[in-house]
Amino acid sequence: MLLWLADLLGQHYKGFGVFNYLTFRFMLSIATSFALSLWWGPALIDKLKEMKFGQAIRNDGPQTHLAKTGTPTMGGALILLTIAVSTLAWGKLNNLYIWIVLGVMVIFGLVGWVDDYRKVVEKNPRGLPSRWKYFWMSVGGIGAAVVLFYTAKTPIETSLIVPFFKGVVIPLGVFYIVLSYFVIVGASNAVNLTDGLDGLAIMPTVMVAGALAIFAYLTGNVKFATYLQIPFVAGSGELIIICGAIIGAGLGFLWFNAYPAQVFMGDVGALSLGAVLGTIAVIVRQEVVLFIMCGVFVMETVSVMLQVASFKLTGKRIFRMAPIHHHFELKGWPETRVVARFWIISFMLVLLGLATLKLR
Repeated sequence: MLLWLADLLGQHYKGFGVFNYLTFRFMLSIATSFALSLWWGPALIDKLKEMKFGQAIRNDGPQTHLAKTGTPTMGGALILLTIAVSTLAWGKLNNLYIWIVLGVMVIFGLVGWVDDYRKVVEKNPRGLPSRWKYFWMSVGGIGAAVVLFYTAKTPIETSLIVPFFKGVVIPLGVFYIVLSYFVIVGASNAVNLTDGLDGLAIMPTVMVAGALAIFAYLTGNVKFATYLQIPFVAGSGELIIICGAIIGAGLGFLWFNAYPAQVFMGDVGALSLGAVLGTIAVIVRQEVVLFIMCGVFVMETVSVMLQVASFKLTGKRIFRMAPIHHHFELKGWPETRVVARFWIISFMLVLLGLATLKLR
């Protein structure tokens, strides 16, 4: 919207031509979503308190968490709203990828909202039944994958790229839809499982979004893509606007979510943010790199899978509690130490993911 206005004014004043630069709009996207988060945040938190959307805390978890009972949740709605506004303001709205990612964000956000609402307001500990939850998540994941598959213009857009190896490209054909589905839905669940401590999930999300912005910019530029020997996907560069919006909205949310948190993200934020990261990675053909950069999310997910499998098969638990961040808490680590160390791990893994651009 604002980009359209800038283009209109640019016909009369050349200075407005700066808005055509992706990097400039990327910075504006970050600034806009961050400012909106700080502006709307206090009002949203007050509204959630007024509506008594307070988080229920499990009694079998770390006892230090009991003090968090009643802290407003479903704050992820703030993140999604600011991402949408910032993207619509600075993105090129004739870009299909923009609408695919926003569509995924809305679908997964609605699933998370219903799940949160049933848990918090209706006091139903099950939330949205798993079969319906995964049904609608599958609708969003498969829908995005099918649209991307049938709108692909070149074979490289539906091939698997193996990082660190020059020229290793595996044509996927229709299995592209299967891979994309698992990446989108898997990333969504992984971020959701990680969202258990103040600030734990949002900062790695911001870091990964920043790295994906770099991949999107380079993938959408034929010269850079050719030089770095990565896929060229026309139009994918515009995704840096959404990545910028995630960075700004994430940092703005962290302002209120840092320990001790004033608001929690809830499923509405975690499910949608994970799905968005997965969708962007699919578009820029960096699914394997996403797996590397999201190592903390992967670690949290694997810890739950191992815990469940071990208990069902042997009756014994591997960890004191899963996801694994609770295991470290029960070992005596303060919550802030767990969060800080997981952030450090995320930062190093993101750097490793970015290293794949040159180490080929």
